[in-house]
Amino acid sequence: MKIIHISDIHLTVPGEEMGGLDPHARFEQALADIATHHADAARIIITGDLTHWGEQAAYEALQQAIAGQQTPVRLMIGNHDNRRAFLSVFKDHPTDTAGFVNHAETLDDVRFIYLDSVGEQTHAGHFCETRRAWLQNELVRCDRARIFLHHNPMLLNLPAVDKIALVEEDRGPFRDLIQDHAAKLDYVHFGHVHAPIHGSFAGVQFASVPSTGNQSIPDFNEAELLKGAPMAPSYFVLLIDGADTSIHQMPFAWEGPIAATGTGWEDWAKPG
Repeated sequence: MKIIHISDIHLTVPGEEMGGLDPHARFEQALADIATHHADAARIIITGDLTHWGEQAAYEALQQAIAGQQTPVRLMIGNHDNRRAFLSVFKDHPTDTAGFVNHAETLDDVRFIYLDSVGEQTHAGHFCETRRAWLQNELVRCDRARIFLHHNPMLLNLPAVDKIALVEEDRGPFRDLIQDHAAKLDYVHFGHVHAPIHGSFAGVQFASVPSTGNQSIPDFNEAELLKGAPMAPSYFVLLIDGADTSIHQMPFAWEGPIAATGTGWEDWAKPG
């Protein structure tokens, strides 16, 4: 099974820039690359920061952009999003009984669980007791699962980034929940940090995906300021074969030269 993971598209009111670039053009470029090279994907999953300022016109632009996609698209909200505005445009989008944008589906006998980790007027992540109860119910009822959310639910040892991770009061209980069900969890996937970071969390592997916009630069000493630059964007291709997962980073905006070289021993011989 092939899954496309995109994050942090930061759409604006069309015509407005974000971080010195046109986020709509970048997103359209990513979708075109996916349509050309990965039309066989089972899902395109976008883990939040769908918009930059949570404006209705930005959500309407997103709705229009994904309307023609042959591959089903799954959406989550992030800290730059506005839950009310999102649901006013995506009126039929599933939510849980409390109104959070938590939803799930089963693909190839694996429960894909999509989480709402957004708090009110804060860039840090929140996953309250009500949301944890919903997730607990999903995990109890399935044999295998894979979790997608916007915020990093663990500390990444990047002081400034960790200030807007899942908040401490929710981070511990969330970790306990993951640890309790680690045997059935294949992976935890998230965005938010605008960088590819891989590791393990409570016995479960995790991976964060870069943004389609600007990328972050890791600083293990800076405690206040998030650092970023207009480096090349990318999305992930997840190739899932039973319990095995490989993750490929796709630099969809690269327009420079590409070299093609054989794999034989002589193909790499020193010239002359």
